[in-house]
Amino acid sequence: MDNVIIFDTTLRDGEQAAGAMLNIQEKLEIAKQLERLGVDVIEAGFPASSPGDFEAVKLIAREVRYSSICALTHANAKAIDTAWEAVKEAMRPRIHVFLSTSDIHMAHQLKKNRDEVMSLAVEMVKRARSYTDDVEFSPMDASRTDPEFLHAIVQATIEAGATTVNIPDTVGYAIPEEFGKLIRGIFENVPNADKAVISVHCHNDLGLAVANSLEAVRQGARQVECTVNGIGERAGNASMEEIVMALKTRKDFFYLTTRIDTTQIYPSSRLVSERTGFPVQPNKAIVGHNAFRHQSGIHQDGIIKQAITYEIIDPKDVGIPASSLVLGKLSGRHAFRERLAELGYTLNEEDLNRAFVAFKELADKKKEVTDRDIESLVAQEMRTVSEVYHLDHIQVSCGDHSVPTATVRLIGPRGEVFADAALGTGPVDAVYKAINRIIGVPNRLTEFTVSSVTAGIDAIGEVLIRIESDGVTYTGRGSATDIIVASARAYMNALNRLLAAKGRRSA
Repeated sequence: MDNVIIFDTTLRDGEQAAGAMLNIQEKLEIAKQLERLGVDVIEAGFPASSPGDFEAVKLIAREVRYSSICALTHANAKAIDTAWEAVKEAMRPRIHVFLSTSDIHMAHQLKKNRDEVMSLAVEMVKRARSYTDDVEFSPMDASRTDPEFLHAIVQATIEAGATTVNIPDTVGYAIPEEFGKLIRGIFENVPNADKAVISVHCHNDLGLAVANSLEAVRQGARQVECTVNGIGERAGNASMEEIVMALKTRKDFFYLTTRIDTTQIYPSSRLVSERTGFPVQPNKAIVGHNAFRHQSGIHQDGIIKQAITYEIIDPKDVGIPASSLVLGKLSGRHAFRERLAELGYTLNEEDLNRAFVAFKELADKKKEVTDRDIESLVAQEMRTVSEVYHLDHIQVSCGDHSVPTATVRLIGPRGEVFADAALGTGPVDAVYKAINRIIGVPNRLTEFTVSSVTAGIDAIGEVLIRIESDGVTYTGRGSATDIIVASARAYMNALNRLLAAKGRRSA
C-alpha cells in the first residue's frame, strides 16, 4: 500500500482561527504531542509574521526530532531568509512558499499579472532551495485558478526545485468531483508532476474539506494538510483525525496507509482543545463526546451482542476506552489511576495526588463521576502546576436586596498570604475585583463563557475567560461544582499565564 504524508498545520493555520491564542510553551507542548502522534510534517508557524512566531518555530525546530519541521513564508526574499533562520536547526527542515495564482487574487490583492506571478514564484522557490532540499510551493486559491495557468506554474516551480507542490482550496469553494478532476488534471498535464509530491490543503467553508481531501488522495495526491479537531481560519481545515481514520477504516477502498499512531488521536484532540480554549462539539466525528455513545435501545442491544453492529471503529484505536468505568466516593486510588490511563493521562505522583484529592471531594458531591468530570479535574490540576499565585479561599455574599461582596485569600510566590475584599455588580465581578486588588496587574476581561461539563443539577461547571493586557490575550479555564469558584479559578489561570509571560520577558 502507498503511504499518505500527514502534514499538520494546527500550529499555523489552526492558530489563525479567530480567538485562538497559544504561547510559545503551549505550541511546543502541542508539537511534542504531534510528534508522539506520528505526524510526518509539522508546520510550526509563519516566522516572518511576528517575533513570537519566529521564536516558537525556532524552539520547535530545536526540540522536535522525528517529524519534519516546516516554516511558512510568502513569496518575499526577506521572509524566506527569516523562515530559514527559524527552522534551520531542525533535523528535517522544510520551507513552504505560497503565492496567489487565481485571477481574483492577482487582480485585487497582488496587483500583478500572470507573468509577474510566474517569475516571482520561480525566483522564490529557487531562493528557498538554496537553503534546503525540502521546499514546498503552494499556488494559493488554486481551486479558483485557471487550470492552464495552474499547470504551468506547478511545472515551473517543480523545475525550480520544489519537492512538494500543494494545491489549496483556500476558500473552501471546491466540490469533491471537480476538485478530484483538478488533481487528476495536474498528473495528466504537468510533465514533471512525478518529480514532486502533490499535496492538498482544503478549507471547510462548505463542510467539504475532508471529502475534497479524500477525493484528491483517490486521484493521486500523497500529502494531506490538516489540523487536529479541524480548527483553522473561518470554518476550519480538513480534520486530521477524520482523514486518518477514513483511510484506516476503509483500506479496502483507498488501499493507502499513514504513519499515524491512532491511539494518540484522542489525547491530541483534548490537548489542542484545552490549550486553544475551543471545545469539541459532542457529535464531532472520531473525537466528539458522543462519537462512541449509544442511547437507542436497538443500538445498545446490537453493541452488547457484537460491537461491530453499530461501531465501525474500535474506540480503543483512537485512544478512547471501549467501556465506561463509573467512579464514585468509594473508589480507590488504583481504580482512579487506571481510569486516568484509559483516558490517556499519565501523571506523576504529585499531580496524581492532587487530582485524587480533587476527585474525592467531587465524589462526595456527586452520585457518579463521569469520564468528562475526570478530564475536567485533571485539566484543572494541570493548569495549576506553574502558578505564581494560588487561590486558597473565596467567600461571597449576594442576593437581590444586598450588595455583592467577595473576600479572597491568595498564596503568593514565596508562600505569603494575601487577603482582600471588594464589592461588585455581581458575585463574580466582586471576586475579580478582590483578586485584582491583591495582584494589581492591569487587564481587561474580553470574554466570559460558562458551560456544563456534564448533565444534572450536580454537574461540574466550566468557565472559559480571556483577558487582555498590553495588547496580548491570555486564556484561562476553571471548573468546579460551584460556578463562582470555577470563575475564580479561570481568572487566576489567565492571570498566572499573564504573570508568567511578563516574567519571561523581564528575565
